[in-house]
Amino acid sequence: MENFILILLCIAIGYGINRLKIFSKDAATTLNQFVIYISLPAMILLQIPKLSFSIDMMIPIIIAWSVMAITAVITLFISKIFDFNKEITGCLMLVTILTNSSFLGIPILNAYMGEEALPYVIVYDQLGTFIALATYGTFIASYYSSKSEISFKIIVYKVLTFPPFISLVVALFLMGVKFDETIVKVLSSLGSTIVPIALVAVGLQLQLKLPREEIKPFATSLGIKLIIAPAIAFFICFLFSWDNKVAIISIMEAGMAPMITAGAIASMAGLAPRLSSAIVGYGILISFLTTGVLFNILI
Repeated sequence: MENFILILLCIAIGYGINRLKIFSKDAATTLNQFVIYISLPAMILLQIPKLSFSIDMMIPIIIAWSVMAITAVITLFISKIFDFNKEITGCLMLVTILTNSSFLGIPILNAYMGEEALPYVIVYDQLGTFIALATYGTFIASYYSSKSEISFKIIVYKVLTFPPFISLVVALFLMGVKFDETIVKVLSSLGSTIVPIALVAVGLQLQLKLPREEIKPFATSLGIKLIIAPAIAFFICFLFSWDNKVAIISIMEAGMAPMITAGAIASMAGLAPRLSSAIVGYGILISFLTTGVLFNILI
């Protein structure tokens, strides 16, 4: 229970700080950068070496990419049926597909399943969601917006210079290595800052305004993201008879709220900024309920 209180409290603190304008406007960006450059790499270096190469390690990767591919097709199909304009379609193709697998995935799954879930959460995030953000996300933002041009060189550069990805590569070479107790304590202390800092940043970025004319794409996005996506992940696990903890972790990750960064990219690209912010904001709040229901169904 204390984990959920911490999650809600940190988000509420961030939201309150934003409303009271206590921090500067770029505070959320600064906090996110701290998590990306320090907290998350530390956790990756601490948790990934605990893994061993097995089919279990492949489950989060297979689920992540399968769910993103299928939901992208569904989202595009429904967008055409409802005749959404190019701006809204581009927005949905970003925020509906890319999941909040680290900033929310880590604290929520840590609360439900404990620290043993974290290595697989990281695999899902880094070898699934992050690479999709850098490649698919860049392509979608470029394709649906006239504000930017796509470049293969830029995509490769983003992937190879992303601090958590660099840490992941290093950590994969260290699999099976037992760290000195001092190193473990240092990495653990730095990694533990993910939950409070990331969630305060989430609260700082919450946008809850929703114009009436955007209700249909809003409902479409969250319906696919919070209900259909985990259902697809569940079906894949059922198809391959994956019924262990790693499968549950992967299904839960598939059902997390839309990625905050995806919403930010949509806004910067001019792809329905108000809609993308509302989907991300309400999606985070609603996902606390849906992930709880999902966990109880799976356990």
